[in-house]
Amino acid sequence: MSNITLTVDELQKLQPADILTHEPVRDKFIQIWDTLWGEGKGEAAYERELVYFNHWLKDNAQTAAKATRFSIFTTFIDLAVCGLSVEPGVRALCYLQPRSIVVGKNERGDNIYENRLTLTVSGYGELVMRARAGQIKYADNPVIVYEEDSFSFSDNDGRKSVKYTCNLPHRSRHIVACFMKIVRTDNSVDYAVMFEEDWTRLSGYSARQNRKWNSQARRYEEGAPNALYSSQNGGIDPGFLMAKCIKHAFKTYPKVRIGRGTQMETDTVDQPQDDFYGVDEPAAGPQPEPGKPQDFCPPRDDTQGVTIDPGQSEDNDEAW
Repeated sequence: MSNITLTVDELQKLQPADILTHEPVRDKFIQIWDTLWGEGKGEAAYERELVYFNHWLKDNAQTAAKATRFSIFTTFIDLAVCGLSVEPGVRALCYLQPRSIVVGKNERGDNIYENRLTLTVSGYGELVMRARAGQIKYADNPVIVYEEDSFSFSDNDGRKSVKYTCNLPHRSRHIVACFMKIVRTDNSVDYAVMFEEDWTRLSGYSARQNRKWNSQARRYEEGAPNALYSSQNGGIDPGFLMAKCIKHAFKTYPKVRIGRGTQMETDTVDQPQDDFYGVDEPAAGPQPEPGKPQDFCPPRDDTQGVTIDPGQSEDNDEAW
């Protein structure tokens, strides 16, 4: 790639929407898309994603204003890195999500947060990326299993199989399982299966992730799980469960390349990323000792630009 250089200070002077139309950002997006996904396709992809991204910024103006300019830049560039679209819809490939990232502690020892915009790849987007990476040939839509249905799952010497019969009507609307068939590139078949105990456990994780820190009491307060776990008369929302089934289908599959400002719904483990951005950002300082909370370095002087550290990890985050 040719050298298209930006600095954090340069980005900080721009309004959120102006970052996307800034000529070096435009050139960087097109350059990455052409390099990774086909020469001559980058400009059309840029114009398309500019429209969708700007719609989100307009509809979420207050949220966008809180996010760091650098995070808006990396999130937009990550669309080119992943080769995906933020076109909205019930099967959106990816979506924009604001998050609060721990960047240090104050004099009382409380966490200091920085608001950032991230790109989250949905289960459907992950299917696209894995098929493109040659890991799978295709995958069927997830199937919801109700208690009136006949369903069994077996795994014999690594050969998974499912027997399923849909028995209508589903009077109880009580969901007991969800499964998805995956065909690998060698034509072998894999199944992703989730049972009620699986999403009950995930609901508990969701509650813990949503806990809030009470600075006065100096302790975490219990949080509530995502409402979709119980939105259907106390049961899980079917569409939400289908997304969860896709989301957890590839835990044992190899990682796919994502950008620095991107997270997979299936994977929260950070991995080193290539430097696609061309923004000078200095290394962030020493990493924390294993087993200790992630705390970032003290405030730094970015006026002369900084150098990206692709290995930087950002594990501590909460939705905001």
